[in-house]
Order: sequence, then structure tokens, then C-alpha cells
Amino acid sequence: MKKRVMKRAVLVSLLSLCLSPSAFADTGDVAGTLKGGTLGLGAEVTVGLTSSINARAGFNTLNYDGSTTESDIKYDYTLKLQSIPLLLDWHPFDASGFRLSSGAVFNSNKVNATGAPQGTYTIGGTTYTTAQIATLSGDVTFNNVSPYAGIGWGNAVGTDSGLSIALDLGVVFQGTPNVSLAASGPIATDATFKTNLAKETTDLESNIKSLKYYPVISLGLAYKF
Repeated sequence: MKKRVMKRAVLVSLLSLCLSPSAFADTGDVAGTLKGGTLGLGAEVTVGLTSSINARAGFNTLNYDGSTTESDIKYDYTLKLQSIPLLLDWHPFDASGFRLSSGAVFNSNKVNATGAPQGTYTIGGTTYTTAQIATLSGDVTFNNVSPYAGIGWGNAVGTDSGLSIALDLGVVFQGTPNVSLAASGPIATDATFKTNLAKETTDLESNIKSLKYYPVISLGLAYKF
């Protein structure tokens, strides 16, 4: 609860700063962007702070269903993307859309998964029947607040009026994935099974550790008001 209240307070404060008249007194320019990419589908507001620096606040979301095999267990999963980026863009070259971007992403991205056994489960090196395990479910979560760094092209509040293209290439440093696994069957309370499940959880975290660097590729259409 405290983290949720803190996150909302920071978001409101930053949005208030970005959208206050004094914050963009040097340019007076505001733009809205619709975009899609690896963070999902979303929208953002860009505010010109100076002639070379802009602030952006956005929201992205998307659900995706799929399946994968990890540690010899097939999982049906739902990837739930939901994030709020708060970024600063620096345009180092006059009359150029190139920009360097950095900031923070309020990251609620997660994965919900259910094991789809092929007759048995092998967990921590031990084989269990579906009658013992029943349902094997898991979740993968990441740090709630994650740094972002990237480059891009397009100045939504540049001198050109009307529509423009916005391209972003970057990385969200979302931390080592946090994996939780649980079984609903009668074996769930067995001490040896709990040890094997903890080993399986560690192995799974190791297999997907590369996800701590989440690539961002997005393309959008911006309109300056």
C-alpha cells in the first residue's frame, strides 16, 4: 500500500511540474502521441521545457497469450504489459529530430503462467504425477520503478507544426525477474517437494535473467497543439 501511494504521489508531482505553465514558459508547446511497440499500445504527452529539452509522460498497456518451455516444463502464459514512463529528451543538434532520452518507468509488467504437463512434471530433478501436483501456477514480476535510457528520432514539439513521427529505441533496466511457483495438489505441503520447488524457482529465474534488460522499440504518430 505504501509503495502504491508513493508511486501515485510521485506521478502526480511530476505531471504537475511538466504541465504547469511555468515549466514550459520558454516554448509553450504541447503535443500528444499515439504509439505502439514492445511496451504495448499507449499514448503520451510531450511538453517543451526549453528549445532543446522536452518532458514526456505516457501510459502503455497490452495483454498477450502464448506458451513456452522452461526447465522441461511447458507453460501457458499471459504477458500483461502496463507501464508509465516519465522521461526527459535532449535534442543536442539544432534542426534535428535526434534525441537522447532518460528517466524512470513505473513498471507493472508481469507474467502469469500455468504449467501444461505432458503426463508428468519434473521439478527440481524429481518427477511428479499430475495427480500429485494438480495445477502448477507461476508469476514473474519486476522492480516497480525502473530506470530507462535510450535514443530516438522526432521532436513532437519542434518547429514543424502538425503531425510528426516518433521513434524510440532504448532499454528498461527492470531488475532480475522475481519468480514464484505454487502447486495446488496434495504434494504441495510436502517438505521435500517444497525444496525441489524452490530449486525449480531458482533455475527458472536463472533461465530468464536476461529479461532484466527489457528492450524498447516503439513507433508513434505525434500531433502538436
